Amino acid sequence: MIAKEGIMGDRILFVDDVAERLRRSSAQVRWMIQNGTAPRHAKIAGRVCFRESDVEAYIEAAFAEAG
Repeated sequence: MIAKEGIMGDRILFVDDVAERLRRSSAQVRWMIQNGTAPRHAKIAGRVCFRESDVEAYIEAAFAEAG
């Protein structure tokens, strides 16, 4: 899947992009969405989308929590 450039310069990522970034399957990312543990996301035109900065913040928060 190809990420698109957002209005403010932040790339828009789709489930497959986030799965690749987190080294998880697309099904695991969808499961995370259902359980409320996925990075911040929105549904745009019927597709779940993530801002790249939100995914990076999610990763940074996980490292900060780990110590």
